[in-house]
Parts: sequence; C-alpha cells; structure tokens
Amino acid sequence: MNHLFTLKIKIIMSEPNSKISNSTFVIVGERTNVTGSAKFRKLIENEDYVGALAVARQQVESGANVLDVNLDAAMIDGVKAMTTFLNLVATEPDIAKIPLMIDSSKWEIIEAGLKCTQGKPIVNSISLKEGEAQFLAHARKVMRYGAAAVVMAFDEAGQADTKARKVEICTRAYHLLVDEVGFAPEDIIFDPNIFAVATGIEEHNNYAVDFIEATRIILQCLIFLPWQ
Repeated sequence: MNHLFTLKIKIIMSEPNSKISNSTFVIVGERTNVTGSAKFRKLIENEDYVGALAVARQQVESGANVLDVNLDAAMIDGVKAMTTFLNLVATEPDIAKIPLMIDSSKWEIIEAGLKCTQGKPIVNSISLKEGEAQFLAHARKVMRYGAAAVVMAFDEAGQADTKARKVEICTRAYHLLVDEVGFAPEDIIFDPNIFAVATGIEEHNNYAVDFIEATRIILQCLIFLPWQ
C-alpha cells in the first residue's frame, strides 16, 4: 500500500505515538487484511478471533503505526466479522493504542467498522469512481464519524495512470471535500496510484516518473503543511 500521508494528520489514539507526530513516514500493518494474508483470512473464516487478535498484536509489536483491517472475502460476512473483530480490538489496550484503517470496497462494511472504533480511524477508501453525489455522501459520513479518509485517484473514467490525471483527480476531490463538505484538509490522505514498473509494455514506461512527479505537485499544492 502506498498512501501519501499528510504531514499533519491528526491521528488520535488511547496513548500518544511520537512515531506518527514526529515523522512523515507511517508504517501501515497489513497482516490484518484478508486479501494479503491467507493465515489471517483462515482465522476469520473459522471465527478464530483469539488467533486474529494475536496477528494484530504482532503487527503492533513489530512497529506498525496504523492497523489496516480488511475483511472482504467471499466466505466472510464482512459486516458481522468487522463488528466482532473491532469490538474485540477495543478491549485490548496494547492493540487499540494505534489507529485503525477500516479498509473495504463495500460501504456497509466501512460504516460497520466506524461504529466500533475509538479515537480517530481512517477510512480506506473513498473515490469519485461512482460520481460526485456518492463521493460527497460518503465524505459527509466519514466526517460525521470523525474519521480521516484515504482518497483514491480514481474517477468516473477509471484509475489515474498519468501525472496529469493524478493531479487533476486529487485536485477535484480536494476542493469537493474542503469547499463543499467542510472536510479538514489535514484529514485527507491521497493515494495517487502506483503501478507496476518494468513490465516491458511500452505504455507503462512512464508509470514511475508520473507517480513521483504527481506526488511532488500534490505535496506542493494540496497537502496541508504546518507552515502554510
């Protein structure tokens, strides 16, 4: 996962975490993501939440600043599993001390997670894929729950794969969030999309450069900086 975190995002947890407040590099633990960990997926499918909590605890002990939780799988009732797992996480101070990133492609699962979190969670993600109306509706709910949001460089025409498209979509999303919703700029986390490089396909040759240059422009023009 490659997220462009704002430099002053206000992540609130049950105890201070100087690794976030004093650094622009944030480690997101992804072993609690069923799409990336077969072990964790099997634990959730078998409703072995003791084992699942052990995976989360290991992520925190290994230095994760944020815990990404994704329970999207065909054999899993996502709403039920997210609710159960996050309620259990809340009872474990050594895990609950870091913020949660609620990660799902299904809004009902994200909202179920938001109802179970303490402190300030992060929603992963919202985008303009389904148009402005849905984007704004989701953004307002994210703000109502007091969460930050990962905003994908994705609109009605698809994922942004050029510098111009990445900057265009992120700029559009930023102004919708800040000007129309009243979203705090420091609660916006842009994901400008990084694609595989050195694929041998000619149209992919500029992917890395486009990502780096788009990131530079987004940092200069959109990211909330403490000295601005």
